[in-house]
Amino acid sequence: MSESTATRRFTGAAATPHTSATEAAQRVFRDGGSAVDAAIAAAATLTVVYPQNVALGGDLIALVRSPDGVIRCINASGWASLRTDVQALRSRHSAGYLPFRGVETITVPGGVGGWESMRGLGGRLPWERLLEDAEEAAEVGVPVSASLADHIVDPEHADLFGMPDFDRVFRPGGRNLSAGELFAQPALAETFRVLRREGPQSFYEGTLARRTVAFLRSRGSCLAEDDFAEFVPEVTEPVSVPFRGLTVSTSPPNTHGFVLLRALRALDELGATDPLGDDLGALMRIFHHANDLRSKYLADPRCSVVDVEELVHADLRATSTLGTVSEHTAPVPHGDTVGISTADSDGYAVSLIQSVYGGFGSGIIDPETGVLFQNRGTSFSLDESSPNVIGPRKRPAHTLMPTMTTQGTSVRHILSTMGGQGQPQIIAQMLLRILSGVGPEMAVAAPRSIVGIQFDGNTAESVSVEPGLPAPAYASLDRTGLDIRHVPAHTEAMGQSNIVVVGDDGSMTATSDPRSDGSGSVVSYSRHASPAI
Repeated sequence: MSESTATRRFTGAAATPHTSATEAAQRVFRDGGSAVDAAIAAAATLTVVYPQNVALGGDLIALVRSPDGVIRCINASGWASLRTDVQALRSRHSAGYLPFRGVETITVPGGVGGWESMRGLGGRLPWERLLEDAEEAAEVGVPVSASLADHIVDPEHADLFGMPDFDRVFRPGGRNLSAGELFAQPALAETFRVLRREGPQSFYEGTLARRTVAFLRSRGSCLAEDDFAEFVPEVTEPVSVPFRGLTVSTSPPNTHGFVLLRALRALDELGATDPLGDDLGALMRIFHHANDLRSKYLADPRCSVVDVEELVHADLRATSTLGTVSEHTAPVPHGDTVGISTADSDGYAVSLIQSVYGGFGSGIIDPETGVLFQNRGTSFSLDESSPNVIGPRKRPAHTLMPTMTTQGTSVRHILSTMGGQGQPQIIAQMLLRILSGVGPEMAVAAPRSIVGIQFDGNTAESVSVEPGLPAPAYASLDRTGLDIRHVPAHTEAMGQSNIVVVGDDGSMTATSDPRSDGSGSVVSYSRHASPAI
């Protein structure tokens, strides 16, 4: 039988924070797509159904593994304008930091360009097919999720009320959208039609890009057409460490993936044998110190020297003591992001993180295109001594960090999460639980602890703790001297996570977080053999 007529059994797995996105991934698998295609279709759908966390106007960081075992990182984090005037920003913002929202926090959105970069690493389906589900969801409408409805009325987002761009979409007629009601976005649907017809580059050049830039400049942005047209995502190698028989890989700077790798290395070197029980305090101290390193040294490596090896492997003695962590003093977004995990039996695997940063990003939405823009620029510093000081065409320090593990030539775990500055800690706790023998569903649902500014009112020395930790873990935290803050069970501010686990026999499980509106799914069926395009 020839290759073109041969059939074989195909399995595809996807876990996302919204069931509509998981279903979009399933349909792509059934149409002959790879895990790469499934991740893109899911991400596009999430920009429609989860706009509090992700939008076409946001960034993307992803790991893509190909069947030959090579893992690549797609860094589609956008840059500041070439016309950025640092001195003028300092003059306008005497407090020493950029505002939390507004036009000055908008950087070039990298997400759409990131999708196209991903397609080049294993996509099988045409571009227009991958955005089909998102366009339909925007045109026909989808029920408002519990998370979206909660975000709209959350006092943390009260500063958005009265903003014409925001109210037009999310508070029509001054009325808040309610959970379950049909939510259509016709302007966004039309943008997806243009993207499907004209291709991803139309987001950065051509009519759509010109319209976007004109809108942003009408709101006071210094972003210009060349800032969009010249933006290209960066494809790099991931950073990795060996850990308990696995290789753990994540994204390099300007992301904080090194925080996870440093912590895993520290657990082994310091002999912490029970990191989720009697040694939980030690784990929190490890992350507390890594947070300090992140605050001091993380920046865009194209513009500043960022020594990843030094950050991962530097002296660990400081992890056993507490010191003052120099965190951002402005309001800090706490993790409004989406994580997507996909894999297939051909050997492709994707961990994708995409975000508008704070809830609803900058709060600015183009009424003609329906595109909501991120506030990732608020992460920049205005301190001229900081490596993360804002500058022309510079990318800010970034919290997005996709993660996967491999064992020899096989992929084992594809992990993704929201959670802002707490992402490395969430990933570490889930991975440690799985390696201790806990199933992925329990590992995702288990109570979490996160040190740092995870909630309003927290400081760098705060540890946010969900109920249900074992008694030795509580006792261990009490011994740290850190400020223990108890939070409700399964609050999404402690992260919405998604995991795909691949067994020794190639079997897959896909699990989504009970803190989200999501689901995990594994589909298996016969398909015609065909090469990737």
